[in-house]
Order: sequence, then structure tokens, then C-alpha cells
Amino acid sequence: MFLAEVIGTVVSPIQHPVLENQRLLLLRQLDPHGIPRGATRIGIDRVAAGVGDRVLVLDEGNSARQALDTPDAPVKTVVIGVVDYVELS
Repeated sequence: MFLAEVIGTVVSPIQHPVLENQRLLLLRQLDPHGIPRGATRIGIDRVAAGVGDRVLVLDEGNSARQALDTPDAPVKTVVIGVVDYVELS
């Protein structure tokens, strides 16, 4: 699981049937201070996030399939929450 910023949406007219009617977001991974790190990824939006939102992302196949309630889906990355703020001790 990681924090990310939504930097865009992805349009794919030809895709796996599991992805039909799913919104795809372009995600930039962030560290807890909000500094970009890691690779940019594409994730399935489950929370109606928008460009500029900071989000919580699942990035593990089995957990992603459980979040989608589709046990055989070929997915790995799913946005599961919008983050209001990060509090560091």
C-alpha cells in the first residue's frame, strides 16, 4: 500500500472485460511528506478521486481482486481511499 497523487485519467477503448466501466487513474507515488518517488502507475478508481487528490493505493494482486470482489481479475493496483492529511509523529 502506498500514498499517491492523481495526475490524470487514462482512456483505453480496448481493454480486458473486467476493466469495462472502470475509471483508470494515472498515479504518482508520494512519500509521507508529499515528495514524489517511485514509478508512475495506473490504478482502478474505487473512490471517485479526481486529479490533484492524494489517495491510498493497494498495489498487490490478491488484495486488489478482493477490493473489486472479482477473484479472477487480472488487476494489481486499486485506489481505495482519498487522504485528507498525513500526520507524522
